[in-house]
Amino acid sequence: MLSEFVATTAQEFTIPGVAVGVWHQGRMTASCHGVTSLDNPLPVDSETLFVLGSITKTYTATALMRLAEQGRVDLDAPVRRYVGDLKLADEQAAQTLTVMNLLNHTSGLGWDLILDTGPGDDALARFVGHLPELGLIAPPGTRASYSQAGYSLLGRVIENVTAMTYEKAMADLVFQPLGLSHSFFALDDVITRRFAVGHNPGDDGNLAVARLWRAPRYRNAGGGLASSVSDLLRWAKFHLGDGEGVASRQTLERMKQPTVELRGSTLGDAIGICWFLRDIDGAQAVGHGGSANGQFAELLLIPERDFAVVSLTNAGPNGIPFNQQVMRWTLEHYLGLIDRDPKPVPYDPAQAQEVIGTYDITP
Repeated sequence: MLSEFVATTAQEFTIPGVAVGVWHQGRMTASCHGVTSLDNPLPVDSETLFVLGSITKTYTATALMRLAEQGRVDLDAPVRRYVGDLKLADEQAAQTLTVMNLLNHTSGLGWDLILDTGPGDDALARFVGHLPELGLIAPPGTRASYSQAGYSLLGRVIENVTAMTYEKAMADLVFQPLGLSHSFFALDDVITRRFAVGHNPGDDGNLAVARLWRAPRYRNAGGGLASSVSDLLRWAKFHLGDGEGVASRQTLERMKQPTVELRGSTLGDAIGICWFLRDIDGAQAVGHGGSANGQFAELLLIPERDFAVVSLTNAGPNGIPFNQQVMRWTLEHYLGLIDRDPKPVPYDPAQAQEVIGTYDITP
């Protein structure tokens, strides 16, 4: 039934290749459809690598939590304890910014800087040197605002604490202990395996291969991981379980508890430690999405039902509604949960006044 739904829906949204996985009742089920690339097509399978985009942040956050369990990082400590040369546009913010502020997007940092600090092992260190150029939207700890730059800074925290590159530390802290054998940052690791490339509509409306394939190295901590649906299901199973000796069950549960409320957000009702939290038909849902150039990914957990669903696609913009359809279909057919659209509320002048203002977003 899942395979038929995946194939039909992928064709409906004209997506070249998709990989969908479900963890339910102690079983992993994967359904793949289509091809890795329209230019050089190979069948998508359960080990095909897709760029996960911001789902990578859940790995970075988990590595930080493991370091915290080991007593090597204090989540409430100033970031400057671990990145001594940190400078921001505001000195007071640089002094008070904590590791937790970065983990739950209350850093006050803007979204990101558009630059390339090169492919070398100093990519994150060089990026941190540019942070005074990034605008601040609020003092640390006062509000939630999604920041890619904040997770790049967390990558630098990991480097300094472990005395390794971010990528090597992630392999040691997360990938190797959990047996995630199809999860990579380095292009040299990816190109020797089957991998998907993104697609976007061209000027004629037809899908064309998206270039560049991935973002600069300094963004690895916030969005650079390439992985397969099989590894993502293992990752989901880990976060639903007892920690497998990598982290305690208490730590994994703490990551799923609200730390800051979200108001009127399509991302959820609250942020835990990295995870976005919301209610779906009376059940707590824990999830994170990701996007790359012409690739879109979604990971959703229902902890109380020991359930997870993963959806990976290689086309924009229809990868987003495809993933949404997958989430809703699997929730209904496996768990009987209906993910409904929010109900419109009657116009209230007083409530409207609360959101009147000037808004800014970085492209």
